[in-house]
Amino acid sequence: MVKNKVISESAYISELAIHGIQEKKGNDIVRLDLRNIFSSVSDYFVISHADSSTQVRAIANSVEEEIFKATGQEPWRKEGLEYNEWILLDYVDVVIHIFRTDKREFYGVEDLWGDAEIKSYKSA
Repeated sequence: MVKNKVISESAYISELAIHGIQEKKGNDIVRLDLRNIFSSVSDYFVISHADSSTQVRAIANSVEEEIFKATGQEPWRKEGLEYNEWILLDYVDVVIHIFRTDKREFYGVEDLWGDAEIKSYKSA
C-alpha cells in the first residue's frame, strides 16, 4: 500500500481495494487507469478473480472493510451479491470488479477498455 506519498483520493481508494483483494488471495489483480480516456466513467477499475463464489464474496467483504476502515466510505452501489459470480463495488471514481474465474474470462472487461493504462499487482 502507498504510504507517505500524496496521491488522489481515487488512487488511494484503488490501493486500499488492491490491499483488500490481496488479503483474501485474489488472483491476477489489475488496475485500469481510465483518467485519460475521453468520457471515462470512472478514474480506475480494479479487477481480480477467484476460483469459487465463496472466495469472491470474501474478497468483496475484505475490500469493503479496508476502504471503510481507512476512509469511512461505503460503496455507492453494489451488484452481484446474489450469486457471487461477478461482484461490482462502485465507489464512483473507483469501480472494483471481482469475478469468479470463468466469468472473468467470459466477459473480458480488460479488453473493453484496451486504451487504459493497465498495472498488474501480485497476490499476497
